[in-house]
Amino acid sequence: MSSPHPVTRGACTHEPRCPDAHGLDRDAAHVIACHPEQGWSLLCNGIVLFEDSGEILPDGHCVQARRAELTAAALHRVA
Repeated sequence: MSSPHPVTRGACTHEPRCPDAHGLDRDAAHVIACHPEQGWSLLCNGIVLFEDSGEILPDGHCVQARRAELTAAALHRVA
């Protein structure tokens, strides 16, 4: 039987350690695989982050895009 991928085990080797997938700052984790042509990136904490800011957490739960929330927080930027 093969062992799970290090990302799914939470084996972050960065210093300081990347934020947990369920933390409020989870999007600050390092990108370990980037596919801009497909619109997604894999973060070190196991999150699949989509270019519209939607996410799939390591446990399979989906987080809807927060584009309106993020745009409101950065009023100097045009959506």
